Amino acid sequence: MLTGHCQCGQLRWEADALPTHETACHCSVCRRCSGAPLVAWFTVPRASFRFTQGTTSRFRSSEHGTRSFCPTCGTQLTFESSRLPEEIDVSTCSLDDPERVPPRDHTFAATRLSWVQLADGLPAYAGARADG
Repeated sequence: MLTGHCQCGQLRWEADALPTHETACHCSVCRRCSGAPLVAWFTVPRASFRFTQGTTSRFRSSEHGTRSFCPTCGTQLTFESSRLPEEIDVSTCSLDDPERVPPRDHTFAATRLSWVQLADGLPAYAGARADG
């Protein structure tokens, strides 16, 4: 079981599936939405994920993407794509223990900021994850 929460603790979530697609995303939308140079995400089946406390706010960040966040503290929690309706991406650092799910690659590395140097030896993909 994976569990997590927002910064202020108003929202809690859980997922009873193994994480996949563990990545550090460098796309401009993730950067702008988080105010950070990259965002670490992992994917679980949509049916395995649920909020157990509180109600999120949501917004469309692109023609296919919807993000959820805490309306009180602003913590970005999930990303859902209409292109992949059976999955949900969860922000790794909202985990109770983010060390449990480290990134396994970098996505959208072609648009990473020039002052972010990738020295962790992980695969880096120019765009979306290699497996779809």
